[in-house]
Amino acid sequence: MHFKAQGVIPLQSMRILLIKTSSLGDVVHNLPVVTDLRRRYPEVEIDWVVEEGFGEIPRLHPGLRRVIPIALRRWRKFLLSPATWSEMHSFRASLQAENYDLVIDTQGLLKSALITRMARGKRCGYSAASAREALAAHFYDVRFDVPKSLHAVLRNRQLVALAAGFTADQALDYGIAAPPAPTLAQAYAVLLTATSRDDKLWPEQQWIELGRALHARGLISLLPAGNATERARATRLAAAIPAAIALPPQELTALAGCLAGARIVIGVDTGLVHLGAALGRPTLTLFCASDPTLTGVLAQTPAVNLGARGQSPGVDDVLAAALPLI
Repeated sequence: MHFKAQGVIPLQSMRILLIKTSSLGDVVHNLPVVTDLRRRYPEVEIDWVVEEGFGEIPRLHPGLRRVIPIALRRWRKFLLSPATWSEMHSFRASLQAENYDLVIDTQGLLKSALITRMARGKRCGYSAASAREALAAHFYDVRFDVPKSLHAVLRNRQLVALAAGFTADQALDYGIAAPPAPTLAQAYAVLLTATSRDDKLWPEQQWIELGRALHARGLISLLPAGNATERARATRLAAAIPAAIALPPQELTALAGCLAGARIVIGVDTGLVHLGAALGRPTLTLFCASDPTLTGVLAQTPAVNLGARGQSPGVDDVLAAALPLI
């Protein structure tokens, strides 16, 4: 069953379950659909299934009723453990404790479609031609055609609007806020130097040149880091940039507060840079090995995507784009 324009027309006081488990950037990209739904149906109750490590991000949105964590990444590592099977059983029971009017999978993968199938309610998702994995479409009750050429944020918004019977034509709004962390009294920039793939990294010498240029203009550089490799890189960079600080590992809520207080967020293609933009900070994203057309930063706040696959931006280009945003 395919729909191109007409969706399911639900009641005002409906219950909706969103399925978007990971990754961090994808979770951030899904936040606007909560805002869209609450604008159209103020009394709607919205729950969200998300990977346990990213659950703090949906919780920043006041329009959600409940976040339902899932631990697929951890369960895969300990699949034979009785504790894992106990957790999976508890998750399924929690998911099926509610009867939803709509269950909407905005991820379009087989794993998310299987979760969608567990839930009780009219299951909605992308058509086989629109889903990231065509097989996922077989697990939905209602399927919608949404162009793959659209930005990820717009794909999410269009799918949910079609499923819930309205048009997502209002201004983009991620709907989240975080109190700025009392990190520094002095103005600072957050430099997000780490990403999941080495080919997405920006050269360390260029980060050093950028950090020094920002310091000359009165901005301290803060460098978040997670794992040991990222901390080692942040420590090297901080040692070469005057007054820079390599931050210790932090929970996502604390990082959100750090981003919320930044004068500017500059980073490679990583989920945290999307979070910075979602929090309303001027954001500059550096693309070295991925396509900003589909997954670049998209926000109402000043946001610039620089570079492209195989076209790493230079320091002069970054400064030229960053200085007007500061």
